[in-house]
Amino acid sequence: MRGRIATLMVHTSPLDQAGMGDAGGMNIYVVESAIKMAAAGVDVDIYTRSTDPYLPKIVEIAPGVTVRHVEAGPFKGLTKEELPSQIGALTHGVMEIFNTLPKNYYKILHSHYWISGQLGWMLSERTSIPLVHTMHTMARVKNLNMAEGELPEPVIRAIGEEQIVKNAAALIANTDAEAASLVSLYDACPDNVFVVAPGVDLQRFTVGAGKAAARAKLNIAPDAQMITFVGRVQPHKGPEVLVRAVAEMLTHTPLFRAKLALVIMGGASGAGEAEPERLKALAQFLGVDDVIHFMPPVPRDELPDWYRASDLVCVPSYSESFGLVALEAQACGTPVVATAVGGLRTAVADGISGSLVDGHDPKAWSAVISRLLTDPARRVSLSFGAIGHAANFGWESTARRTLDVYDWVLSRGEEISIKLVQ
Repeated sequence: MRGRIATLMVHTSPLDQAGMGDAGGMNIYVVESAIKMAAAGVDVDIYTRSTDPYLPKIVEIAPGVTVRHVEAGPFKGLTKEELPSQIGALTHGVMEIFNTLPKNYYKILHSHYWISGQLGWMLSERTSIPLVHTMHTMARVKNLNMAEGELPEPVIRAIGEEQIVKNAAALIANTDAEAASLVSLYDACPDNVFVVAPGVDLQRFTVGAGKAAARAKLNIAPDAQMITFVGRVQPHKGPEVLVRAVAEMLTHTPLFRAKLALVIMGGASGAGEAEPERLKALAQFLGVDDVIHFMPPVPRDELPDWYRASDLVCVPSYSESFGLVALEAQACGTPVVATAVGGLRTAVADGISGSLVDGHDPKAWSAVISRLLTDPARRVSLSFGAIGHAANFGWESTARRTLDVYDWVLSRGEEISIKLVQ
């Protein structure tokens, strides 16, 4: 297709630092795929809610990719959970912008996450612009895979997702498993569900100069046994599993303590503002706080060195629509240990690029991690497999397949118009 699309992601901004607050893999997904679509000739305007009165109305983040800030509700103090109450204000704010633009300015509306999907549904009804939606995560899937003590997703979200599924012209899933969940849990029409795998920036996330050079740059001991977690520090992402697994490792093999380091890199998220402090207290209680290091997220340009410097990157999530961290780490040549759930089954090739673990038993995680740390030859083999596996995923492919979905939607609209005329 040619033209311009309006991307909706109102609960988090593409300008935010991934790994903190509500910013995560979705932010990266939207920006990277938008850049590649713009390079293919389809300009993208990303609509997000303004959280600062001094933010420019329009920010160009790459050629052909523009962020438009929408005023809706108070700038500060509004949580993601409270945003559904602002759908009317968001619809009004976006329509005010639409009304200043030429007719047929946008060919497609593409919403990301359920709150934006609700907005997209309202806008599509008012403008007749077809809506494409990507869930990223789903309430019913998350509620089937909750961490201990985690609150379930509210009923209002599941109902909202049902409405989006019913009214979207097309749904994009990250994996076959997610597509199956849309059909089985939300009664989506299989003909309207398309699988488009996310990608990885294969120019940024590379082996580079290797582990030794990365460790020298980051001032990490050459003989350290380093495990890394990258992501928002919240129960659903499972960092507690790693804290408890490390405690198990040191109980069974005290000699690990001299060289072991678990790096938890990320910030608090959403309602879990106290989660980092809780984990620190847990580490102290278990007697492993001397080997666990908490770090804030680092800029994207610095992240590859942390992946390269790690012996293993761990993704112990309770559910993942895909798991971009796993792909990024593998592209840097680092094997991944991940939970065998959702999109992680696609992002990690079990036994080839890393290991998948059933469930979240710290003893099981301890066994897998210990075995890999004590087998350098196996890690080298997995490292080669990781590079090869990650090479199959690129944002160019994600953008190209997304544009194919847009073409399908537009051609379907043309067919309907022809039938109406006849």
